[in-house]
Amino acid sequence: MVDITHKITTLREATAVAVVRTSSEETIQRIKENKVPKGNVFEMAKAAGFLGVKKTPELLPDCHPLPIEYTGIEYEIDGLEIKISVCVKTIYKTGVEVEAMHGASIVALTMYDMLKPIDKNIEIGSIRLQNKKGGKSSFKVDAEGLSAQVVVCSDTISKGMGEDKAGKMIVLKLEALGIKAEKIIIPDEAEEIRSALNNADSDLIIYTGGTGVGPRDVTPETIEPLLDLKLKGVEEQMRSYGQQRMPYAMLSRSIAGIKDGKLVLALPGSTKGAAECMDAIFPHVLHVFKVITGKRHD
Repeated sequence: MVDITHKITTLREATAVAVVRTSSEETIQRIKENKVPKGNVFEMAKAAGFLGVKKTPELLPDCHPLPIEYTGIEYEIDGLEIKISVCVKTIYKTGVEVEAMHGASIVALTMYDMLKPIDKNIEIGSIRLQNKKGGKSSFKVDAEGLSAQVVVCSDTISKGMGEDKAGKMIVLKLEALGIKAEKIIIPDEAEEIRSALNNADSDLIIYTGGTGVGPRDVTPETIEPLLDLKLKGVEEQMRSYGQQRMPYAMLSRSIAGIKDGKLVLALPGSTKGAAECMDAIFPHVLHVFKVITGKRHD
């Protein structure tokens, strides 16, 4: 199956529709009057649809098992057609489009099976996805025109005694979003950390390194007093996301805030820790530029 461990959890919703076509008014009337020999068509088909939704990953090999938190099945009779609507919701990392379509398929097949003894010409029409929301398409963020400066804080790397990997990774992730990024390397010195922020001429300033609890880890306490506003929810998201993947993430002191209309982030110095923080908040954190007065507009 596709790896979704890097994805964030959001409310996902999908609605699928299917059509069952009967050949006579008599069939429709017997359904309405609950006079079909095999039982109540609507209730039996609904129960089967619930099972179909829940058993989707057992029958479709590439579908992830996920917590189904709501399934609603509705019917509409339109002449000789029965229109089926299946809505599925979950709070998870991947969508429920296939679950909704599978549920609609099972509802239609159950109806077909129950009605074929009294209607030899019954048929199943189209089965399609009507709508979905909750994934990338629901939270589009425009990064056009944004620029970033990545500041690598490391005594070792600044002395040429180590290789920068976290900074390079951040630059690559930003460029994948269409954000122009430049990188500088400085030692773990408070004055240089302050200077990098005060002199930055970009929309984003992203620090990597110095957010741990070591004696030379001074990035958070240096940056925090300079911020006009802290984005506590962004900080919580980074720590929560990291904690779900690595217990040591609780020790990170990652920072997020705004200074002079610029987004300021301080991420861990480890490549994996920085990558997880980026995955946790990007691209959605860029929405901040739409709500900073005078900065960007919808």
